[in-house]
Amino acid sequence: MLAADVRPGGRPLATTSDRTVLRLMRYLTPDGAISEEGVLALEAAVTQARRVAAEERVDELLATATSAVRDAHNGADVIARIEKALGQPLQVLDGETEAELTFLAVRRWFGWSAGQLLLLDIGGGSLEIAAGGDEMPDAAASVPLGAGRMTVQFLPNDPPGEDDVERLREHARATLAEILPRFASLPRPDHVVGSSKAIRSLARLVGYPVPGWSGIERMLLPRASLGSWIPRLARLPASARQELPGITPDRTFQIVAAAVSLHTAMTVLDIDELEVSPWALREGVLLRYIEQLNWSSGAGR
Repeated sequence: MLAADVRPGGRPLATTSDRTVLRLMRYLTPDGAISEEGVLALEAAVTQARRVAAEERVDELLATATSAVRDAHNGADVIARIEKALGQPLQVLDGETEAELTFLAVRRWFGWSAGQLLLLDIGGGSLEIAAGGDEMPDAAASVPLGAGRMTVQFLPNDPPGEDDVERLREHARATLAEILPRFASLPRPDHVVGSSKAIRSLARLVGYPVPGWSGIERMLLPRASLGSWIPRLARLPASARQELPGITPDRTFQIVAAAVSLHTAMTVLDIDELEVSPWALREGVLLRYIEQLNWSSGAGR
């Protein structure tokens, strides 16, 4: 839950952040539903977020859900229970909308002078790709290659074996092949950008900083370095991965799958390296909200 001060025409200024790590993919049953334990954890998390929002005197709570809830077999029931806990409707984002909002945030962060952008974003349930030269991408796609989903489906052992990692790589390659034609005719990007927490963690592990405009340091993540680290990550148990630079305890279980999905996407899209954006989906949601504010209504939170 991010509390931010916003005003028409301005940038969102974050004031308070409250985070609950759920990793919903751990709670998936064999038929693809979220278990009762998982739903209770969700209800507790949104109740906590609403409590913090009330303490911060938030004027409007923008509640969104993405792939993990969207694609669950019992998604409709889960959404109804979340809405009851929140006391308001929940906006369930489809995959392309998720990609478009993240692209909007990245475009605003990099600015118009960045030219053609290609975006990669990895969440728990899905991987989003978007590309274009404007604020709305010319092409956007969402595929079920998220770090949590792929860990559950392909890397159940700790540490995972080489065969399982290769099976995930082949699955990712086949899945991405279905959406590649959407991007084939687009201009070569001037900047390739990664925007998720998983990508930021991997960049801190294998990437390097370079000077940016206005003195802002940029992180670059090279495909070659990422590829060389995957076997090393896969040989380590999750308990040891959190000792590595950039790998926080809540990402230890999913970071191998995130690395494989990202490396495969970079390979099939012929990306040598990407730049890391500090803005992602939640900033995109805020920016779209700012656009919809009535210019006479003043500031809000």
